[in-house]
Amino acid sequence: MNTLLSTSFTLPGQLTKYTGKVREVISLENDTLVMIATDRLSAFDVVMPKGIPYKGQILNQIATQMLEATSDIVPNWLKSTPDPSVSIGQRCEPFKVEMVIRGYMSGHAAREYKAGKRLLCGVAMPDGMIENDAFPSPIITPATKAEEGHDEDISREEITRQGIVSEEDYIQLEAYTRALFQRGTDLAAAKGLILVDTKYEFGKTEDGTILLIDEIHTPDSSRYFYADGYEDRQATKEPQKQLSKEFVRQWLIENGFQGLEGQVVPEMSDAYIEEVSNRYIELYENITGKTFIKAEVSQIESRIENNILAYLGYK
Repeated sequence: MNTLLSTSFTLPGQLTKYTGKVREVISLENDTLVMIATDRLSAFDVVMPKGIPYKGQILNQIATQMLEATSDIVPNWLKSTPDPSVSIGQRCEPFKVEMVIRGYMSGHAAREYKAGKRLLCGVAMPDGMIENDAFPSPIITPATKAEEGHDEDISREEITRQGIVSEEDYIQLEAYTRALFQRGTDLAAAKGLILVDTKYEFGKTEDGTILLIDEIHTPDSSRYFYADGYEDRQATKEPQKQLSKEFVRQWLIENGFQGLEGQVVPEMSDAYIEEVSNRYIELYENITGKTFIKAEVSQIESRIENNILAYLGYK
């Protein structure tokens, strides 16, 4: 099945092109940004060799819906989605931190906790917790944005001390992060889900306006549990049934890979790739409450290029 791993076209007025772990970001004249969600799969900050069918479309369409559902809280960068895998919007200067917020002790936080740590990014985690317990209140655990390799945990104090973000801006980022997480929690609850943790990224325009950028509340940037049965599974210390790409991380761990030096990415069979794709479709339908409609993928790159050109007025 066709997947989009990269694009090779150049757009009219193109200034720069940045290739991230999953997205390609093209900067055009007039402060316009084109973001293409590829089908690449990243785990432990490593891009897997094979793409996941429809993954880019799924992430892009969830992010679009979630940006629209939170635009009353904070202005965002998005202007249009001319293709199922493309978003176009306002270019701004990104803050060099990811605002990670955690309502539950899962994933990275749980791994740190099991290692005996009780401080994460300068924030205390109470004793006596078990994996997937709710924190008394959500904690913000920022990470620096790495150009390559792993993002690094960092405390609020270090962010402002190093001048990565001014104190005034950081206070605003925290306020936006908490408000967005509450909205995301409410949206998830309406679908029978628990928003466990997520991350938000922000940027600043030339006139000083802070914008919410990138994707939000997608299975790549967030972790969800099914609310039904959560308490029972915690009581018996069973793993939670979850909607996120954590299932991919767990499969990689079971096959001896955590992104550490010297480790080799295990081979993903076609059957497993299809399973991952189906899980992403399940994620989409549960998170949005809508039936997923597969886009035409016989010539993905041409489709994307033509739709972008049409939006820009060149077709």
